[in-house]
Amino acid sequence: MLDEGTPLFVQIAQQLSADIVSGSLAEGARVPSSNEFASFHRINPATAAKGINLLVDQGLLEKRRGVGMFVVDGARERLLQGRREQFADAYIVPLLTEADRLGMGTAELSALIEDTDRRRRNGM
Repeated sequence: MLDEGTPLFVQIAQQLSADIVSGSLAEGARVPSSNEFASFHRINPATAAKGINLLVDQGLLEKRRGVGMFVVDGARERLLQGRREQFADAYIVPLLTEADRLGMGTAELSALIEDTDRRRRNGM
């Protein structure tokens, strides 16, 4: 899972976020401790804690004194909304820009997307 190009603490935060989005880490669920992450990934516990604390700072995890870290209610939807916004910025805006260059309106672009999706689903 860990790659060389991204700081380890960021990768820990990304892994937790992905687990929340996928539902494998449900709202209200206990998150593995920094020591558990450190042991599993063979990294420093402080590095793991830094990754976990990124999500605490974002309001996605909460500390319960003496018990551990837990996923807050609404965390999944907040993460999904953020990903939708990133998706729009990365893919939809450039798509619309190119459609404008090609003289395509929204209706024509929508029809092209639907046709392409239909062909993709049918294996063509």
